[in-house]
Amino acid sequence: MSLRDIFITVVVLGILPFALRHPSTGILLWTWISIMNPHKLAWGFAYNMPFAAMAAGVTFVAMFATKDKVQLGRDPIITAIVAFVAWMGLTTLLAFDRSGSWVQLVKVFKIQLMTLVAIAVLNEKHHLKAFVWVNALSLAFYGTKGGLFTLTTGGGERVWGPPGGFIEGNNELALALVMAIPLLYYLRLTSTQQWLRMALLGMMLLTGVSVLGTHSRGALLAIVAMVAFLWWKSPRKVITLVPISVLGLAMLAFMPENWVERMNTIQTYEQDGSAMGRINAWWTMFNLANDRFFGGGFDVYTPQIFNMYAPDPSVARAAHSIYFQVLGEHGWVGLLLFLSIWIIGWRKASKIRALAKNDGANRDLYLLAGMCQVSFIGYAVGGAFLSLAYFDLPYNILVMLIISHRLLLQGQQQPSVAAGPLGLPPRTGCRMPVASAARAARQLQTRV
Repeated sequence: MSLRDIFITVVVLGILPFALRHPSTGILLWTWISIMNPHKLAWGFAYNMPFAAMAAGVTFVAMFATKDKVQLGRDPIITAIVAFVAWMGLTTLLAFDRSGSWVQLVKVFKIQLMTLVAIAVLNEKHHLKAFVWVNALSLAFYGTKGGLFTLTTGGGERVWGPPGGFIEGNNELALALVMAIPLLYYLRLTSTQQWLRMALLGMMLLTGVSVLGTHSRGALLAIVAMVAFLWWKSPRKVITLVPISVLGLAMLAFMPENWVERMNTIQTYEQDGSAMGRINAWWTMFNLANDRFFGGGFDVYTPQIFNMYAPDPSVARAAHSIYFQVLGEHGWVGLLLFLSIWIIGWRKASKIRALAKNDGANRDLYLLAGMCQVSFIGYAVGGAFLSLAYFDLPYNILVMLIISHRLLLQGQQQPSVAAGPLGLPPRTGCRMPVASAARAARQLQTRV
C-alpha cells in the first residue's frame, strides 16, 4: 500500500456521495477514471479497484433519484451511435469467435452506454465546461509529464501511457494527446485569469513536446494536419504562419537523430517492417469484409484469420487503423455507420458555429465547436494508423457538441428580455391572476 493508493481511493470515495445527489458529478468522475486511469498509477490495492464500475453504478442510481434534469432528447448523432452499437451486436452473434467477440462487445457497450448517460445528465453550461476540463486535464497530466520527460532525456527515450486502457502504447497515447491540445486551447481562450492562461499555454507546449517524444509517426501527421487546418481557417494567415513555423522548427531541431530517422521512414514506408505489417493487416481486413457481409466480429486478429485472408499469412497483427479495424470487424455496413457518426458530428459543429458566430453570450460554444473540429481532424488522420475506433475521447467530444447545440436551442426558445409598454421593466415569470387583474382595473376606474 502506498500514498498513491490512499489518495486515489479517498478522492473517489469522497466524490461518490456528491455523485449520488447529482448524476452530472458521477459522469465527471467516470470520465476522469476512464480517460486518465489514475488508479493505474498506484502500486497497491487501488491498482485493480473497480472505481469505474463504482462511479457508473452510483450515476445510474442518481439518475432515478435526483431532482436534476435528466433528458436524452433526439439527435442524429445519438441515432447513429445506437445504430452502430446495434449492428455490432449483430456482427458479434455472427462472429468467427463469438465468445471472444462478446467480451469486447461488453466493453464497447459500456463506453457507449455511458456516452448516452453523459448526454442525458449534462444539461447546464457549467456541466459542459466541467466536462471539457476533465477530459482535457486528464490527458494534459500525461502530456505535461511526458513533455518534461522528453526535455530532460533529450528526446531519446519514448513516452508511454499508463498501463491498461486504450492509451497504454506510445502511439495510442500520442493520438490522445493530439486530440487534447485543441481542448486545452479552447480552455485557454475562455479563461479570464492570466495565471491560468499561462498554465494552459505551458500544458499545450509540453503536450506537444510529449507527442514528439512518443516517436509516433501517425501522431506527427495528425499534428501537421491540425496545424494546417488552423492556419487555413485563420483570418491572418501570414502573421499566423511565422510563430507556427518558428515553434515547429524549434521542436524538430530539439529531437535527436534517431527520432528524425524514424520520421523519415514515412517517405520510405515500403522499407519499414512495421509499416508493411500494417498494410498487410489492412488488406486482410479488406478481403475479410468482401468475403463476409457482417465482418468477422471483434476477435479477428488471429493466425487462422490471416491464413484465410492475408497477402502474407506469416504476419498476423492488429488492424492499426480505425477504418480497417471497423471494416474487418463489422463489414462495410459497420464502416458506413462508423463514418456517419463523425460526418454528422462535423456538420453539428459547423451548425453550432453558424448559430453562435454573432452571439456574444455563446462565444464560448462557437470556440468549442471549432476546437472539436480540430480534434476530429487529428483523430481522422492519426486514427488511420491506430486501432482506436472505440476510444472514449472522440465520443466525449461528440457529447460536447450535442450539449452545446442543445444549450443554443434552449437559449433561442427563451423569450427575449425587452422593455415593456411605456419603457417599463419587462414582466417577470409571475403573472397576476385574471380575477386579481380585473379587480385592480375596477379599483382604478373608481379612483378616476
